[in-house]
Amino acid sequence: MKVRELFNRRLSLRTRLFLAMILLVFLACMLILAATYIQYQTEADDYNLFRLDRKEKQIQRQLNYLVDKYQLEQASDSIWAEYEKDLRSISKIHKVEFSLFSLEGDSLFVSFTPLKIIANNYKLDSTLVDTILTKKGSRYLEESIDELGNFQSSYSLLKVDNGMPYAILFFPYFEDISFSEDELNTFLQRLYQVYLIMLVVAIFFAYFISRYVTRSLDKLRLLIGQTGFLTRNKKIHLENATREIEGLVNSYNNMIDDLEKSAELLAKTEREQAWQEMARQVAHEIKNPLTPMRLSVQSFQQRLDPNAPNLQTKINEFSSMLIAQIDTMSQVANAFSDYATLPKAQLKEEDIVELTKRATEVFEQENVKFKSDVTQQMVQLDRTQWIRVMTNLIQNGIQSVPAEKLAQIKVQIKVDGQWVEVQVKDNGQGILSQNKDKIFEPKFTTKTKGMGLGLGIVKNIITSHNGSITFQSKKGNGSTFVVKIPID
Repeated sequence: MKVRELFNRRLSLRTRLFLAMILLVFLACMLILAATYIQYQTEADDYNLFRLDRKEKQIQRQLNYLVDKYQLEQASDSIWAEYEKDLRSISKIHKVEFSLFSLEGDSLFVSFTPLKIIANNYKLDSTLVDTILTKKGSRYLEESIDELGNFQSSYSLLKVDNGMPYAILFFPYFEDISFSEDELNTFLQRLYQVYLIMLVVAIFFAYFISRYVTRSLDKLRLLIGQTGFLTRNKKIHLENATREIEGLVNSYNNMIDDLEKSAELLAKTEREQAWQEMARQVAHEIKNPLTPMRLSVQSFQQRLDPNAPNLQTKINEFSSMLIAQIDTMSQVANAFSDYATLPKAQLKEEDIVELTKRATEVFEQENVKFKSDVTQQMVQLDRTQWIRVMTNLIQNGIQSVPAEKLAQIKVQIKVDGQWVEVQVKDNGQGILSQNKDKIFEPKFTTKTKGMGLGLGIVKNIITSHNGSITFQSKKGNGSTFVVKIPID
């Protein structure tokens, strides 16, 4: 089975056609050769049987003449011995050997007999005599083997004119096959030559016919191999193609038409989806700063003391936070106007501790706690995008906490070798195991509100800073997001 599969896999259609045509011609030659040989043997057998009948009948006429002349139909064995000279004359005249036996199987005249008769004291076996006497046509043929070789043995019943039998004639016929074999060999040699020429011609025609048949398929194969969904595909036009190839070409051309329609529809759908996706991202990015801005304004109103000695300092800090969020919204709007793409990270040397602390201060202090193992750590950051990262992570943490439970978000900064590690830990419901592989995918969300773009954007921003973001979560025990930024 494996050999056949390997054979079918490696041979091309043109090779298969070529080999099939050669094999067909070869088998035809072999069949004709075998039929010729069988026919020749059959004709040779018929010819030898005809010669045997003709010679045997000649001997029978001579013997009947001798019996009629000397009235030997009821003569005894001793009387037949007196005419041995006449019987031998018949053998010499016709150049054949024969023997005569009485109806009881005793020998009357012996010129040649098989070894089994000699072994039986020159007498015919009684079973053989009964077979000859009872056989239709009064004749029995058999193949005999002697020291001289194989020969035909004919036993026939001799009768006078009134139909009364008087003796049994044994007539051996030796086929002269030397001439027939020479003639057969000569004929076969000529036939071999003719078949060899036919085979060479068949190979020549099979090669060109197989090429002609598969030429259209080769062209079709090349064009199909060049077919692509995003390329401009050409239709196939073949001249003098067969009906099957023409049907295949028409099917291919129809497929090209359908493919072009599908490509146009897909391009249109992709453009629409791209604009929709970009609109969702812009809406999400603009919405993100609005929430902390609103919270910070409410918090500032509640904590504002007109008589406080550092009132101007608090107003300045509050204004700086609002301006930072407004700048973020402005950059998003500008990016959308430039074909709706978010701005690339503008990395500068920044204090990650200060920026992270400022991002947490816009939220309620009882909800968000900030802690850092170092007072200052300079890294390459984009201020606006880093504030967006922290705002997204903190806001997602707050939203993961049930309404009946007080949200507690812990933000901690650690320095580990060449990395700054920022942990954002919440006490929310946690992330289900089946959702862990999808958490950073765009448009994936488990909330009833929002577009599910926040964490996807966060990961893109962290990646643009050559950093990484991972998380650990257990259902009911909250989640911890870990952001690592390299120290330059």
